Amino acid sequence: MEVLLKVWRQNSNNPGKLETYSLEVEPGNTILDCLNKIKWEIDGSLAYRKNCRNTICGSCAMRINGRSALACKENVEQEIKTYQSKEITIAPLGNLPVIKDLVVDMSKFWQNLEAVEPYVSSESRAIPEREFLQTPQEREQLNQTGNCIMCGACYSECNAVAVNEKFVGPHALAKSLRLLQDSRDQQAETRLKNYNNQENGVWGCTRCYQCNYVCPMNVAPMDQISKIKQEILKREETGSMAIRHRKLLINLVKQGGWIDERKFALLLTSNYFRNLKGLWQILPLGWKMLRSGKLPKTFEPSTGTAEVRSLIEAVQASNKSEKGQQ
Repeated sequence: MEVLLKVWRQNSNNPGKLETYSLEVEPGNTILDCLNKIKWEIDGSLAYRKNCRNTICGSCAMRINGRSALACKENVEQEIKTYQSKEITIAPLGNLPVIKDLVVDMSKFWQNLEAVEPYVSSESRAIPEREFLQTPQEREQLNQTGNCIMCGACYSECNAVAVNEKFVGPHALAKSLRLLQDSRDQQAETRLKNYNNQENGVWGCTRCYQCNYVCPMNVAPMDQISKIKQEILKREETGSMAIRHRKLLINLVKQGGWIDERKFALLLTSNYFRNLKGLWQILPLGWKMLRSGKLPKTFEPSTGTAEVRSLIEAVQASNKSEKGQQ
C-alpha cells in the first residue's frame, strides 16, 4: 500500500518543517521500517535514533501522529485504522531541544534523573561481603517501575515539564518510587524529604495522565508519583503544604466534580491568600501557563457533581467512624 510520511526536518537552532515522502509499504511494517526505507532508498541525510528494533532500548522514541511512542512498536496498519488516514506525521520528542531532524538532546532528561540519586544505597549493610538477598515478594514490588526503558515518551508529553523547567519529570519520580520500595535501600526518609517539593518534586505533577497514556511499558509514572505522595502524607512531620494539597484537592472535587486548576494553584501556594510571598512566586508560572494555553480561563462543573460529593462525604464519614472505634 502507499502511505505518505510527513517527517520533521530540522537542523539545530534553525526553523524546521515537515517533508513529505511517498512510500510503498506493507501493513505490518513498523514506523521504524518506514524511516529506514526513507534513509536507505530516498534520503540518506535523515537523522533519527534506533538500536534494538524490539521495544527494549527505547532509542527510537518520537512523536507519531502527535503522541510520543516507539517507532519500532507502532506499525502502519495501526496508525491508518486509528486516524483513518494514510498520512502519518513523524516529529521529534517534545520538551527537549532538537539536534537534527528526529534526534533530540536528552541532556536535561538524564540530569533530572541524576537529581533523584537513582542508585540503591547500601551504607548500613552489616555484612557487606555477603549477598544482599530479597524475598520474591520484595522483588515483585519492583517489577512495574523496573520495566522503565528510559525512552523519554513520558517526559516528552509532560505538561508540568512544559511550564516548569525545575520539575524533574515523571521518569525520574517513577524511578524514585522503585528506590523507596527496594528493601536493599537505606535512604527512604531522606528521599521522601527531597521528593516533598512543590517545584521539582512530586507536588509539581499536574496529574494530566499523559505520561500514563504514552508509556510503552505500562510503568504508569503518574500512579507511581501518587504512591510517593501517599508515603509523604503518612508522615506528620512533612509540613503543611502536602496536607493542604490533599485537603484542597478533595474540597475542590466536592465543589465541582473535578478540579478547578485556577483555584487549586492560587489557594495552594498562597495558603488561602495568607502567604502573599507564595502567591507572588507563582505569578510568573501562572502567566506562562495562561499564555501557552495550559491554564483554562473558565471552569464548568462536571455532570454528576452531587453524586461525587455524596461519595466523598460517605467515605469521610466512614473514616471518622473507624477512627472513633479505634
